[in-house]
Amino acid sequence: MRTKNETGRGLLVGATLRTIGLFTLLILLFTVIGYVIGGQFMDNWMMGAAIFLALAAVINIISYFYSSKIVLWSYKAKIVSESEAPRLFKIVKYICMKSDMPMPRIAVVPTKTPNAFATGRNKNNAVVAATEGLVLLLNDDELEGVLAHEMAHVKNRDILVMTIAATIAGAISFAARMLWWNMILGRRGGSGNPYLLLVVAITAPLAALLIQLAISRNREYKADRAGALMIQRPLALARALQKLEDANIRRPMRRGNPASASMFIVNPFRGGGFLKLFTTHPPMKKRIEKLNELAEEMGLIG
Repeated sequence: MRTKNETGRGLLVGATLRTIGLFTLLILLFTVIGYVIGGQFMDNWMMGAAIFLALAAVINIISYFYSSKIVLWSYKAKIVSESEAPRLFKIVKYICMKSDMPMPRIAVVPTKTPNAFATGRNKNNAVVAATEGLVLLLNDDELEGVLAHEMAHVKNRDILVMTIAATIAGAISFAARMLWWNMILGRRGGSGNPYLLLVVAITAPLAALLIQLAISRNREYKADRAGALMIQRPLALARALQKLEDANIRRPMRRGNPASASMFIVNPFRGGGFLKLFTTHPPMKKRIEKLNELAEEMGLIG
């Protein structure tokens, strides 16, 4: 049986490898995009690749040190004191005490859409963010379940990887959109192949989305289970998830970047048709089924 220290080291190694993988993929994708842009707009393939390689390096540095601040800023999240959010502090303190974790900073997002996410480089500088709507919608047991889920992401060292993935996905999508509009507006110079431009413009944001899919879906199941075990009430989290799913369908977020959707406990943005194939979260029905199965294992339902 693995000791607590061995488990912690395993989580750290896994998170480090995933982070390195994300940085490597960003460098490769940006180099390819730069190679194409260099040939199409500069008549110099290598110059374009070199410029975008440098750009990828800058984005990697910014992502590692500032991605959490970027995410908080993008949603106008405000770090609050205990006197400003006593209910959130009380519940998070209780969860930290039960799970032997340091207290994170607490942030409130000014939107009535109920949701939550966690961000930061590690458990010592983590931030747990809850929307105003989350606090209004859920009772204490349900809110505890949601916040335990977010603290599970902190404990499992998911937060850095998920935050960086959101930042990188946004950067790749931005680069692809820039290429797309240059092509649409007829700014292409030289005798390059427009079909190659089209392929890059379409596949780059899809690649960014697949980065998030690979990270977020499995991590959500694990965070659901770990969070439910922290508070010993999986059914409370199951009820909260169903309420959040219904509320976010009725009232999706208007502000924010869909590239960061994977950070939230439920998808705050909605898209139909083709976009449903690339949802960043597991099906809610499946998540609730797994929590019900956990409740049965714990003897909470017969």
